[in-house]
Amino acid sequence: MLRIGIIGCGGIAAKLAPVMNAMPETMKIEAVASRDQDKAKAFASEFSVGKAYGSYEDLYNDKDVDLVYIATPHSHHKKEIINALNHGKHVLAEKAFCMNEDEAREVFNLAKEKNLYVAEAIWTRYMPSRKIINDIIKEGIIGRVTSITADLSYRILQKERIANPELGGGALMDLGVYPLNFALMALEGDEIKSMAGLCTKTDRNVDVRNTVVLSFDSGATATLTVDAECNSNRFGFINGTEGYIEVTNVNNPEEIRIFSNDRPPVLKKTIKVTHLINGYEYELQEAAKCIAEGKIEPPSMPWSETLRVLRITDAMRKVWDIKLGDELKN
Repeated sequence: MLRIGIIGCGGIAAKLAPVMNAMPETMKIEAVASRDQDKAKAFASEFSVGKAYGSYEDLYNDKDVDLVYIATPHSHHKKEIINALNHGKHVLAEKAFCMNEDEAREVFNLAKEKNLYVAEAIWTRYMPSRKIINDIIKEGIIGRVTSITADLSYRILQKERIANPELGGGALMDLGVYPLNFALMALEGDEIKSMAGLCTKTDRNVDVRNTVVLSFDSGATATLTVDAECNSNRFGFINGTEGYIEVTNVNNPEEIRIFSNDRPPVLKKTIKVTHLINGYEYELQEAAKCIAEGKIEPPSMPWSETLRVLRITDAMRKVWDIKLGDELKN
């Protein structure tokens, strides 16, 4: 059984905790930690966790914890991942995994040295919907993929973690990673040839909305948009020479529809996407399986792909002159 310690008792941790509790044969929440002892105690009480710590260090020193699930703002991820690794803990860290590629590379080098599992918890990479979409593409049902469009917009600019550059704010790092991963998963193995992007920034110098355009060696393109000031339809489209795929909600696929190349297009098939629990179980199952088998990175989100996504966000932020987290000190 995998014994888990959670640091950061916010909204995302509250979504993962019930899933962990629903998998008693595979894992157990051993402890939770927050810099606010009362918050840790309240979280522990709500989710039936035996230990509640008022510091992360106390949780790292708990010999009964095998894996640390990091649910802090992503500006803090590098520091806490390194702390957990140096205490001999495996790590599952929320997206965005780190602030930039250099931070992530430092983390992965340490994980390799310590022979400990580290993974980015971006749930869409682990979901069954990924295989469904990839199988449709591989079977040639929509022909050769020519272009992808995806949008993910939520009205969340009022949240401090989005508005504050010190916390790694902005639409790109919080929302933009989902359309990026959507495109990279659909064009699996296709190398990026060029990229460009535009954004609108706030007076605190974080991006409130942006468009990123990628071109690939195959000739395919991807146009990806996010906006932290509005709610959108969250649709993704994968267009091919013989038809297209429409995905409802690129953040958590609910329905996949396949259309023909006719004018007008004809709906050929609808696939409803369901989960065993709520969708977060797959990243947890993979972590438990990999650790049991002695693997230190997940097949669904290998370190090379985490680095590739951060390479893209680094490039865009450099063009937009946006610094986040510890980058602000330089």
